[in-house]
Amino acid sequence: MTKKERYQKAIEYFLTNVPVAETELLYDNPFQLLVAVILSAQCTDKRVNLTTPAIFEQYPNAAKMAKASFDDLFPIIKSISYPNNKTKHLIGMANMLMTQFAGEVPMTVEALVQLPGVGRKTANVITSVIDKQPNMAVDTHVFRVSARLGLTTNATTPLAAEKQLIKNIPAELVHTAHHWLILHGRYTCLARSPKCEECGLQAICKYYAKL
Repeated sequence: MTKKERYQKAIEYFLTNVPVAETELLYDNPFQLLVAVILSAQCTDKRVNLTTPAIFEQYPNAAKMAKASFDDLFPIIKSISYPNNKTKHLIGMANMLMTQFAGEVPMTVEALVQLPGVGRKTANVITSVIDKQPNMAVDTHVFRVSARLGLTTNATTPLAAEKQLIKNIPAELVHTAHHWLILHGRYTCLARSPKCEECGLQAICKYYAKL
Protein backbone atom coordinates (compact mmCIF):
# COMPACT_ATOMS: atom_id res chain seq x y z
CA MET A 1 0.00 0.00 0.00
CA THR A 2 1.40 3.38 -0.97
CA LYS A 3 1.42 6.29 1.45
CA LYS A 4 -1.10 8.08 -0.77
CA GLU A 5 -3.48 5.09 -0.59
CA ARG A 6 -3.00 4.86 3.18
CA TYR A 7 -3.98 8.52 3.62
CA GLN A 8 -6.89 8.11 1.22
CA LYS A 9 -8.32 5.15 3.15
CA ALA A 10 -7.81 6.86 6.52
CA ILE A 11 -9.55 10.03 5.34
CA GLU A 12 -12.43 8.05 3.80
CA TYR A 13 -12.87 6.15 7.07
CA PHE A 14 -12.97 9.28 9.21
CA LEU A 15 -15.22 11.20 6.82
CA THR A 16 -17.70 8.32 6.93
CA ASN A 17 -17.52 7.43 10.62
CA VAL A 18 -16.60 10.72 12.29
CA PRO A 19 -18.07 13.42 10.02
CA VAL A 20 -18.16 15.91 12.90
CA ALA A 21 -14.92 16.19 14.87
CA GLU A 22 -14.12 19.16 17.06
CA THR A 23 -12.35 20.11 20.27
CA GLU A 24 -13.80 18.80 23.51
CA LEU A 25 -12.73 21.96 25.32
CA LEU A 26 -15.66 24.23 26.17
CA TYR A 27 -15.40 27.87 25.12
CA ASP A 28 -17.46 30.76 23.75
CA ASN A 29 -14.82 32.94 22.09
CA PRO A 30 -11.15 32.94 21.03
CA PHE A 31 -9.91 34.28 24.38
CA GLN A 32 -11.67 31.50 26.29
CA LEU A 33 -10.28 28.84 23.94
CA LEU A 34 -6.77 30.26 24.37
CA VAL A 35 -7.11 30.07 28.16
CA ALA A 36 -8.45 26.52 27.94
CA VAL A 37 -5.69 25.31 25.61
CA ILE A 38 -2.97 26.81 27.80
CA LEU A 39 -4.48 25.00 30.79
CA SER A 40 -4.84 21.73 28.86
CA ALA A 41 -1.08 21.14 28.53
CA GLN A 42 -0.41 17.79 30.24
CA CYS A 43 -3.92 17.88 31.65
CA THR A 44 -7.18 16.28 30.54
CA ASP A 45 -9.84 18.29 28.73
CA LYS A 46 -12.33 16.98 31.29
CA ARG A 47 -10.41 18.56 34.17
CA VAL A 48 -9.98 21.81 32.24
CA ASN A 49 -13.71 21.98 31.50
CA LEU A 50 -14.46 21.60 35.21
CA THR A 51 -12.16 24.52 36.00
CA THR A 52 -12.77 27.09 33.27
CA PRO A 53 -16.34 28.19 34.14
CA ALA A 54 -15.12 29.83 37.35
CA ILE A 55 -12.22 31.45 35.48
CA PHE A 56 -14.43 32.79 32.70
CA GLU A 57 -16.93 34.17 35.20
CA GLN A 58 -14.29 36.28 36.91
CA TYR A 59 -12.05 36.91 33.92
CA PRO A 60 -14.20 36.96 30.77
CA ASN A 61 -11.63 38.84 28.70
CA ALA A 62 -7.98 39.83 28.51
CA ALA A 63 -8.59 43.20 30.14
CA LYS A 64 -9.95 41.59 33.31
CA MET A 65 -7.35 38.82 33.45
CA ALA A 66 -4.49 41.27 32.93
CA LYS A 67 -5.46 42.92 36.21
CA ALA A 68 -5.48 39.64 38.15
CA SER A 69 -2.79 38.96 40.71
CA PHE A 70 -1.16 35.56 41.14
CA ASP A 71 -3.01 35.14 44.44
CA ASP A 72 -6.33 35.92 42.73
CA LEU A 73 -5.99 33.38 39.94
CA PHE A 74 -3.97 30.55 41.45
CA PRO A 75 -6.70 29.26 43.80
CA ILE A 76 -9.08 28.85 40.86
CA ILE A 77 -6.71 26.70 38.82
CA LYS A 78 -4.81 24.87 41.54
CA SER A 79 -6.45 21.54 40.58
CA ILE A 80 -4.89 21.80 37.10
CA SER A 81 -1.43 20.35 36.44
CA TYR A 82 1.45 22.83 36.89
CA PRO A 83 -0.77 25.55 38.39
CA ASN A 84 2.14 27.86 39.34
CA ASN A 85 3.47 28.15 35.80
CA LYS A 86 0.04 28.27 34.21
CA THR A 87 -1.13 31.06 36.52
CA LYS A 88 1.91 33.14 35.50
CA HIS A 89 1.38 32.27 31.84
CA LEU A 90 -2.28 33.28 31.84
CA ILE A 91 -1.63 36.64 33.48
CA GLY A 92 1.36 37.28 31.21
CA MET A 93 -0.64 36.24 28.14
CA ALA A 94 -3.50 38.59 29.05
CA ASN A 95 -1.09 41.48 29.61
CA MET A 96 0.59 40.95 26.25
CA LEU A 97 -2.79 40.76 24.50
CA MET A 98 -3.62 44.15 26.02
CA THR A 99 -0.30 45.84 25.27
CA GLN A 100 0.47 44.40 21.84
CA PHE A 101 -2.78 43.12 20.34
CA ALA A 102 -5.47 45.54 21.57
CA GLY A 103 -6.94 42.85 23.78
CA GLU A 104 -7.73 40.56 20.84
CA VAL A 105 -6.35 37.07 20.18
CA PRO A 106 -4.16 37.23 17.05
CA MET A 107 -4.82 34.67 14.33
CA THR A 108 -1.34 33.83 13.09
CA VAL A 109 0.95 31.19 14.53
CA GLU A 110 3.84 33.68 14.43
CA ALA A 111 1.99 36.18 16.63
CA LEU A 112 0.49 33.62 19.00
CA VAL A 113 3.80 31.97 19.89
CA GLN A 114 4.99 35.30 21.29
CA LEU A 115 2.46 34.96 24.10
CA PRO A 116 3.54 33.43 27.43
CA GLY A 117 2.50 29.78 27.69
CA VAL A 118 1.83 29.48 23.97
CA GLY A 119 3.97 27.14 21.90
CA ARG A 120 3.54 26.00 18.33
CA LYS A 121 1.06 23.27 19.25
CA THR A 122 -1.23 25.71 21.09
CA ALA A 123 -0.96 28.26 18.29
CA ASN A 124 -1.90 25.61 15.74
CA VAL A 125 -4.93 24.62 17.81
CA ILE A 126 -6.19 28.22 18.07
CA THR A 127 -5.78 29.04 14.39
CA SER A 128 -7.24 25.76 13.16
CA VAL A 129 -10.21 25.66 15.55
CA ILE A 130 -11.17 29.34 15.39
CA ASP A 131 -10.13 30.24 11.86
CA LYS A 132 -10.04 26.78 10.21
CA GLN A 133 -6.50 27.43 9.02
CA PRO A 134 -4.71 24.31 7.69
CA ASN A 135 -2.48 24.01 10.75
CA MET A 136 -1.87 20.65 12.43
CA ALA A 137 -1.34 20.62 16.19
CA VAL A 138 0.62 17.49 17.07
CA ASP A 139 0.04 16.36 20.63
CA THR A 140 0.88 12.92 22.06
CA HIS A 141 -2.30 11.40 20.57
CA VAL A 142 -1.70 12.75 17.06
CA PHE A 143 1.97 11.75 17.21
CA ARG A 144 1.18 8.19 18.34
CA VAL A 145 -1.79 7.51 16.06
CA SER A 146 -0.21 8.90 12.91
CA ALA A 147 2.92 6.80 13.51
CA ARG A 148 0.98 3.60 14.24
CA LEU A 149 -1.21 3.99 11.18
CA GLY A 150 1.82 4.68 9.02
CA LEU A 151 0.72 8.19 8.11
CA THR A 152 4.07 9.42 9.37
CA THR A 153 7.39 7.66 8.86
CA ASN A 154 10.45 8.06 11.07
CA ALA A 155 9.09 11.29 12.53
CA THR A 156 11.08 11.78 15.73
CA THR A 157 9.61 15.16 16.70
CA PRO A 158 6.14 16.72 16.68
CA LEU A 159 7.30 19.21 14.04
CA ALA A 160 8.49 16.42 11.74
CA ALA A 161 5.12 14.67 12.13
CA GLU A 162 3.29 17.95 11.53
CA LYS A 163 5.13 18.52 8.26
CA GLN A 164 4.37 15.03 6.97
CA LEU A 165 0.68 15.26 7.87
CA ILE A 166 0.30 18.73 6.32
CA LYS A 167 1.96 17.53 3.14
CA ASN A 168 -0.42 14.60 2.68
CA ILE A 169 -3.80 15.80 3.98
CA PRO A 170 -5.88 18.11 1.75
CA ALA A 171 -5.66 21.66 3.16
CA GLU A 172 -9.42 21.95 3.60
CA LEU A 173 -9.43 18.86 5.86
CA VAL A 174 -6.40 19.58 8.04
CA HIS A 175 -8.33 21.40 10.78
CA THR A 176 -10.73 18.44 11.05
CA ALA A 177 -8.06 15.76 10.69
CA HIS A 178 -6.36 17.15 13.79
CA HIS A 179 -9.46 16.21 15.81
CA TRP A 180 -9.90 12.87 14.06
CA LEU A 181 -6.45 11.79 15.19
CA ILE A 182 -6.80 13.19 18.71
CA LEU A 183 -10.17 11.55 19.32
CA HIS A 184 -9.00 8.25 17.83
CA GLY A 185 -6.02 8.32 20.16
CA ARG A 186 -8.10 9.32 23.15
CA TYR A 187 -10.80 6.66 22.80
CA THR A 188 -9.55 3.84 20.55
CA CYS A 189 -5.82 3.89 19.84
CA LEU A 190 -4.81 4.17 23.49
CA ALA A 191 -1.16 4.46 24.43
CA ARG A 192 -0.87 1.33 26.58
CA SER A 193 -3.79 -0.86 25.53
CA PRO A 194 -5.05 0.13 22.08
CA LYS A 195 -8.50 -1.24 21.28
CA CYS A 196 -7.39 -2.78 18.00
CA GLU A 197 -10.32 -5.21 17.81
CA GLU A 198 -12.77 -2.27 17.84
CA CYS A 199 -10.81 -0.21 15.32
CA GLY A 200 -12.02 0.29 11.78
CA LEU A 201 -8.54 1.11 10.52
CA GLN A 202 -6.94 -2.31 10.95
CA ALA A 203 -6.49 -2.73 7.18
CA ILE A 204 -4.09 0.19 6.91
CA CYS A 205 -2.50 0.09 10.37
CA LYS A 206 1.20 -0.78 10.49
CA TYR A 207 1.03 -1.32 14.25
CA TYR A 208 -1.82 -3.84 13.91
CA ALA A 209 -0.03 -5.67 11.09
CA LYS A 210 2.83 -6.49 13.48
CA LEU A 211 0.63 -7.95 16.22
